[in-house]
Amino acid sequence: MTKALDKNYYTEEKLSKEDLLFFKKALEDKKEKIEKNITLNLNNVQNEDKCHLKDEADQANNLIDSHTTNSILKEQTKSLNQVNRCLNKIEFGRYGICNMCEEVIDIERLKVKIFAEHCISCREIMENQ
Repeated sequence: MTKALDKNYYTEEKLSKEDLLFFKKALEDKKEKIEKNITLNLNNVQNEDKCHLKDEADQANNLIDSHTTNSILKEQTKSLNQVNRCLNKIEFGRYGICNMCEEVIDIERLKVKIFAEHCISCREIMENQ
């Protein structure tokens, strides 16, 4: 059994039911915004594909815009996946637990980055590798 389940994290540690509801609502709001952005960017890509470009400069600009939009879509999809994982963790009683060390992620860190999956110490280790 993991440390989080052994400790009964949601009753004995830092996240109260109110905290959990706050984070769930914030994650759901974040998910909705990301999904809207993804839809908007996909529509923009489709519209760009339909426009008739007149010269090489227009084609070059369109290519740059397409690469930028694709990069944005990639990052938004990554963020959406993180938010979905965190929503699943809430359902299974694992939200706010570091994926590496299974210690509690500080609530202030979660308030800043609601889809944080690592505590500060483990995040620093990952960045230094």
